Amino acid sequence: MKIRFRNGHAAFTLIELLVVIAIIAILAGMLLPALGRAKMKAHGIVCLSNQKQLTLGWTLYADDHGDNLVWNDLTASGSGWVRGVLDYNGANPHNTNVAGLLDPQYAKLASYTQSAGIYKCPADRSYVTINGRRHPRVRSLSMSQAMNSRDDWLSFLTKKKYRVFRKLSDVGVMGASQAYVFIDEHPDGINFGDLAVAMNDGVDPARIHIIDYPASTHNGAGGLSFADGHAEVHKWVDPRTQVPWRNEAMPLAVPSPGNLDMVYLSQHASVPIQ
Repeated sequence: MKIRFRNGHAAFTLIELLVVIAIIAILAGMLLPALGRAKMKAHGIVCLSNQKQLTLGWTLYADDHGDNLVWNDLTASGSGWVRGVLDYNGANPHNTNVAGLLDPQYAKLASYTQSAGIYKCPADRSYVTINGRRHPRVRSLSMSQAMNSRDDWLSFLTKKKYRVFRKLSDVGVMGASQAYVFIDEHPDGINFGDLAVAMNDGVDPARIHIIDYPASTHNGAGGLSFADGHAEVHKWVDPRTQVPWRNEAMPLAVPSPGNLDMVYLSQHASVPIQ
């Protein structure tokens, strides 16, 4: 049966219309995954750009402060590279208040960054609910706990002493291209401004732990920047590292025997004090 317009001209038949719709559906099915991959790649590019800008600010801070690295504070009310502790509590102002990123009296990198956007990976979709409305959280990046912070977890497994870098020149003993500075942290595990790693050099692989989880929002990978200024998206290889985002707090400091991702982070966090 031909479908006719009011002027009497013949149009498509019903079968022809169905064929056209089917072709469009097939094309959409082919294009949507490609568009998804392109979006994911774009997120990765923006994420790396953000981390490079932050690392440049981190370096400039040391240049302006006698080689001293910015403090990586682990309190809710102190001053460091950022201020605040994130969680999923809508009553916690640190989740949504950019003052903890941009007010120089709290956030010591603020005068070098001047943009709240670079503290968050565009692939991070975490949020808090306030008065029934969803609000995105302000930060998804953390700094290595080995970068001028308290030594809370480095010796957890080995009981050895490791270097906590206080000055930019201190990093030379490890190699600036090997020491990571900033990292995407898993949205469900991020809290203070640091990411903790339990060093595992020389320990039985069965004893390896995940303390804080890196993010895996770039198709199973996450961004890191290094003390020499370069940044990269690193693919995590252990499924236990790639925990899906649930927008709820996750258990931390958990055993993860043989986890090669934790070996990688250990290798790029610090070195033993000889």
